Amino acid sequence: MKGKTNLRDLSDAELQQKARELGEEVFNLWFQVSMAMAKNPARIGQARRELARIQTLLRERTLGLRRG
Repeated sequence: MKGKTNLRDLSDAELQQKARELGEEVFNLWFQVSMAMAKNPARIGQARRELARIQTLLRERTLGLRRG
């Protein structure tokens, strides 16, 4: 993740926007890897994990669950 932003402190709208951006980034990275143009192919895994974290938080909030 970039910086020390705590995802739990973000609003639902901010998390959804971040998820949208990460989804686009993953798509673009996959495209770059397929064209052998990627500068950092390991970023795909990082972006996918961050996207999963955000989706998990959104799901927890939808179900009304609290962790920590």
